[in-house]
Amino acid sequence: MFRIILSVAASAVMCVHASAADPSKADPPKAAGPAPAAPAPTKPGFQCHDKSLTGSGPGFKDSQEASEEAAKQDWLGKAKAVYSDADLIDAKDVSWECVKQGLYIKCFLSAVPCHPKPAEQGNASP
Repeated sequence: MFRIILSVAASAVMCVHASAADPSKADPPKAAGPAPAAPAPTKPGFQCHDKSLTGSGPGFKDSQEASEEAAKQDWLGKAKAVYSDADLIDAKDVSWECVKQGLYIKCFLSAVPCHPKPAEQGNASP
């Protein structure tokens, strides 16, 4: 039994040394973590702000729905300061995160505000 275990261990060591000597047989290096997600493309005919805005609303709420609504209203206030016609439907890279503390919850909404590009004066149709 001892000889079988010893021979298996020896062949395992031999395989490791062989793959280390021949880089084509070695496993490719693995990434440290998941690849970062590519930003969502801007909808045609829209222009977007250069950075994401985050809204959360004041304090913790007793329901997730109320906390999500507070975060949405806070985000809309910030987005409308950038583009007066900004809306969550037209935003890109929308991300929600909610944290719970006991019976209360607080949500955060992060998104890049976008709006329709203004019509150009030279391209107006008669």
